[in-house]
Amino acid sequence: MAESAKDEFYHILKSQTARTLFNFDDDKPSRSLTGFEYGWMIAIAGKVYGLLGHGDDRVNEAMRKELYQIGVTALDAFLQSNVTGPPLAWNSAELLFPPEISKSAERLRKIRWILTLDLSVDGEAVHKLIPNVELFCLAKALLNDERLFGPGRLPLQYRWARVTVNFWHQKMLNENTASLQESIYQDLDSLEEDLRCQKSEEKARRLVQRATIHTQHGFDQRAREDLGQAAKESGFQYKLTGRLGKRTKFQEKDLSQLVVLAKSADPVRGENASISDAQVNGSDSDLKDASEAKSKPQNLDLNDDTLLESIEFSNSPSQPAEEKEGDISPSLAALDPTDQPLLQPLDSIILLAYASSITNTSPSDGLTREETLPYAFRVLQQGSSNWQIYTQALLVRSRIEGHKSRTVERSVLQLQALVDQVIVETGGREDVDGQKENSAPSSFLPKPSWSDSAPASERLQYIHQLASPTRWELEAELASRWVSLGALRTALEIYQRLHMWAEVALCWAASDREDKARKIVRQQLYMPANETWSEENLEHKWSIDDDDLNIDDWTQEQYPFPADAARLWCILGDLENSPSAYERAWEVYRYPRAQRSLGKYYFKQGDLKKADEAYSKSLKVNALNHSTWFSLGCVRLQLEDWAGAVDAFGRAIQIEDQDAESWSNMAAALLQMPAEVSVNGTDQNKATKHDTSTEATTTDDEDISTANIPPPDPQKHIKEAFTALKRAAALKHDSHRIWQNLLNVSVKLSPPPYTDIIIAQTRLIDLRSKSEGEQCVDVEVMEGLVAHLIAISPSPTDNIDKNPPLESSDSKTKPGFQRLLLTLIQTRIVPLTTTSRRLHLLVAKLSLHLQKPLATLQAYEKAWRVTLNRPGWEEAGTRGAEGLWMEVVDATGELVDAYESLGERRREEAEGKEEGGEGGQEGKSEWEMMVAKDWRFKARAAVRSVLGRAKEGWEGRSEGYERLRGRLEDLKGL
Repeated sequence: MAESAKDEFYHILKSQTARTLFNFDDDKPSRSLTGFEYGWMIAIAGKVYGLLGHGDDRVNEAMRKELYQIGVTALDAFLQSNVTGPPLAWNSAELLFPPEISKSAERLRKIRWILTLDLSVDGEAVHKLIPNVELFCLAKALLNDERLFGPGRLPLQYRWARVTVNFWHQKMLNENTASLQESIYQDLDSLEEDLRCQKSEEKARRLVQRATIHTQHGFDQRAREDLGQAAKESGFQYKLTGRLGKRTKFQEKDLSQLVVLAKSADPVRGENASISDAQVNGSDSDLKDASEAKSKPQNLDLNDDTLLESIEFSNSPSQPAEEKEGDISPSLAALDPTDQPLLQPLDSIILLAYASSITNTSPSDGLTREETLPYAFRVLQQGSSNWQIYTQALLVRSRIEGHKSRTVERSVLQLQALVDQVIVETGGREDVDGQKENSAPSSFLPKPSWSDSAPASERLQYIHQLASPTRWELEAELASRWVSLGALRTALEIYQRLHMWAEVALCWAASDREDKARKIVRQQLYMPANETWSEENLEHKWSIDDDDLNIDDWTQEQYPFPADAARLWCILGDLENSPSAYERAWEVYRYPRAQRSLGKYYFKQGDLKKADEAYSKSLKVNALNHSTWFSLGCVRLQLEDWAGAVDAFGRAIQIEDQDAESWSNMAAALLQMPAEVSVNGTDQNKATKHDTSTEATTTDDEDISTANIPPPDPQKHIKEAFTALKRAAALKHDSHRIWQNLLNVSVKLSPPPYTDIIIAQTRLIDLRSKSEGEQCVDVEVMEGLVAHLIAISPSPTDNIDKNPPLESSDSKTKPGFQRLLLTLIQTRIVPLTTTSRRLHLLVAKLSLHLQKPLATLQAYEKAWRVTLNRPGWEEAGTRGAEGLWMEVVDATGELVDAYESLGERRREEAEGKEEGGEGGQEGKSEWEMMVAKDWRFKARAAVRSVLGRAKEGWEGRSEGYERLRGRLEDLKGL
């Protein structure tokens, strides 16, 4: 099977049309080889024009199909040699280049080096040592040639092919570029209508592929929406839920463990003959045994002294109590977590893509790593047996486990095993220089035999949906993992072997060897003044480990520049804190990151206008960079360019609408904008005056219409800020700063959104009460809410306490402003209040309105005690003592008034039950049901205690002292 796939690629690229396309005719020597080397992709485009420039439409249509097939074949062959394996059994250079080039190692290396330069986009470069790069360049040239598509509407598969090749091009670059992203999404938008009309199976494949593209560009929400739609199209059911089980070796009780229950709509068919036979003649267990017998990449054991290799789920069929009825379908609920059915390959990819689309690690922003791991486990344990899908599942699990101490060892070793596998599987006969690959790293795994491996057709079947990393990307990821573990030397060896000099420099800089990092970067960009550039000179004559080499004397720039020169200049600017390096990268490549770095540099220097200019220049090249728009908005906030800040944060939200900080900052800018200034920065008053002045010569009717133009709404921007803050609070539920801003903005609206104010204050108490106590309560806001409550129910007999109790089920069905406010005060604020007199008085005011005299009097007593417990009011000579003393006088007077007005009142029924025990008010006299039978004694005692403590400091010095003495005399006469 591998041989047939190999021969198919070979024969298509060896066809007569392909030979004509490559200008490879045995009878005619190739022309202008020097120009051919420097413009090979242009030469291919010229050949396409020649092949399609004559003949009738039917001949051209057949030729287009053949050229399309050559382009797709070249892409598949490239991916086989760089991503999936097995290695190509033929030499691509011999097929695509004339003998004068393919048989010359020097010329072959030169043309491949030029082709990697041609693949640079917006200053972003591809890896410089890509094997068989000519295959990808051929696919890129053919599948992006408009002449290939012919007049009229493009064929559907041709357009998808262009999306695919551009996506792989984007994936090979160091960072996403706006040019390719725009091209990709233009084609995706044009394919939207055709996608709806496709059959379910093909539509599901395309949706998964589009989800992978979204994930690459950071649109995780869009990716998950497409994956959900793909699951519906294929009939795939899956659910992340909990089942009882054990995770550790010493666990005695079963606890709820996360598991993904998944079931494909159709039985698995056609993955191999043994599985097909098992489906026809055997049971599900036979099917699973057949799948396990099929060769797979090596899955390393955990070998931990505490954790089990996999979760041991309980045999009990009972579900966890927290799982609500209806959350999971009956077919999934009936599955045994340890013996689930095999999945269709595309369904396995959906699970892996869903886990990979989660880039957040905060529980408030999405699934945590702990929640993504079961998706990979489901594919590894009972998922598809497709070789490439299984490899991707191992990679996803390795990435997730790399953040936990008990699984990090298996994570890095599994990644090392995958790297070894990919290097062995993609290692062709020749490397990029046209020589034998005797410098490849040694593998600690035995090289698999062909019988243990999977054919190319199986590996490539779902490669565009998986978007597996290339061999150099996988090795770079392994090096990054070693860096995170502190194995710097191992990482440096990998980066140096891959000629990733930027990463080598960053490694040294991270280990506080910035001098070494500078030397490495400058060596890639400059050379001695008396030297002539050549790749051999710079990579072999001077070693990066030569400590005696003085790179600072190298002032002559290399030319041609290295493919990643723009990135290297930016790294040099970071290391030397030199804006000139950033400016050079911008001057040569218009590299957007250079202006971003300049913006950061000027921002740190305090030159906000230059920072604004730098970020704006960067966005002219790459207008789809979310972080740049956010940074520009922050700069404009400090410049007090409110309209510009709103525009910048608005653009950031358009790119990533899940960014709570952008919503919050946009609200801050909106609050500062004058009402007459619109979001686009125009003055509405001036615009109105201009309109009326220009229309002065028109008819009277038109003058009347302009005179009736309403003035700008003074609360327009406040309303917009309120909406933005509500969105920010929903996205970042645990940010007390956003909730505080939402509360502050809410009270500025007219009429105020009372429900939102209560929700914001409740959330602030939840977030800050443990650290700040009652200080997290906005007393003024609460006083306004209580005043509004009293205003909307002025009659004491029409009190809201006649509604069902707060604890009843009816309170959930009738939330309302009144009940929400009561719940907030009674269950949150009252238990929290300790030293705030105003809050106690607030409770007293509300209790009095609710006709609860006992609770009212108790609140006044607490307010009085809090006031008395404040230090410093007894001594007249101290600073601020008079204010504290007068507050004590007022509190005492309020308490005496409360005793006089409430002491003889009858308790309410609920209050009587609380005081009278089980019997409540039954059998009790009116005297016993009084709020305070001894209120006179308590009032006199309160006044005497204050006068006694204040006698030394305030007698004869304060009108307040005489006031309290008069109140005491009045109480004696009662």
